[in-house]
Amino acid sequence: MTTIQAPQAVVMIRPHAFRSNPETRADNAFQTDSATGDTAPRALAEFDAAVATLRAAGVRVHVFDDTGAQDTPDSVFPNNWFSTHTGGHVALYPMYAENRRRERRPDVIELLKREYRVSDVIDYSGLEQDGLALEGTGAMVLDHIGRIAYVARSHRADPVLLERFCAHFNYEPICFDAADAQGCPVYHTNVLMGIGTDYALICLSMIPDPERRRTVAERLAETGRTVIDLTPEQIGEFAGNAIELTGHRRLLALSARAHRALTPDQIAVIERSAQLLPLAIPTIETAGGSVRCMIAGIHLTRRPQRTAA
Repeated sequence: MTTIQAPQAVVMIRPHAFRSNPETRADNAFQTDSATGDTAPRALAEFDAAVATLRAAGVRVHVFDDTGAQDTPDSVFPNNWFSTHTGGHVALYPMYAENRRRERRPDVIELLKREYRVSDVIDYSGLEQDGLALEGTGAMVLDHIGRIAYVARSHRADPVLLERFCAHFNYEPICFDAADAQGCPVYHTNVLMGIGTDYALICLSMIPDPERRRTVAERLAETGRTVIDLTPEQIGEFAGNAIELTGHRRLLALSARAHRALTPDQIAVIERSAQLLPLAIPTIETAGGSVRCMIAGIHLTRRPQRTAA
């Protein structure tokens, strides 16, 4: 069953020159060194297998190849530079790391305009020149049903730009500080939490302020969702970095590593609403992101498809 929260179609970028990005290492505690000779081929094989699994499950996947000619090591994570929204709206975002700014590509936006109904494209990317960043659905976890943008504060989520986005796209911002067990701030909100139609995955203990923690939990529950409270250890296994999609049925796409970290009780709650779809991407995860980061959901209406005469 299709819902606003679970898109039927996605964009994914096929990485031919994958490597761990040195420009993002300083604030991404999930990132590890992957500088071995077979890293890029292994990442490519993982990507292709993930796409095949998603398509077999009924998800429409638009794949774009990245040759690496522009030195874009994180191109496999397109959810940070654009997002799409019901009503035909598209947003383009300013990126924190300089080499990530080269990931934006007009051909992706042209595909969206050609195959889906796009009424406007709001481009915030020029604000990079002012040192501002708002890294899309990495920085913001969007509740498309309750119209709430959950945001862990970081230099990848500028508060002024967040307010501007929320005013343009009609979301209520809920901001909070979040940190891991070592006290390192969480670099992207979508490693901490993911929102499905009937449930939400989140590690509440990583929100140190009790009042904000309570507010976040209450707002998630207000929309009728079951809150699945993850542990910091599960977050370290990317259990929060998952995305709900619609294929032949409603799905929760997550990594095989994340799936192994979930408890039977947590899995039972998810499976009341969605089928778990684990994807094996251990090499790609060394770059500090997982399945959610790889998938840019398309929340647009598809144009009627012409049939051949």
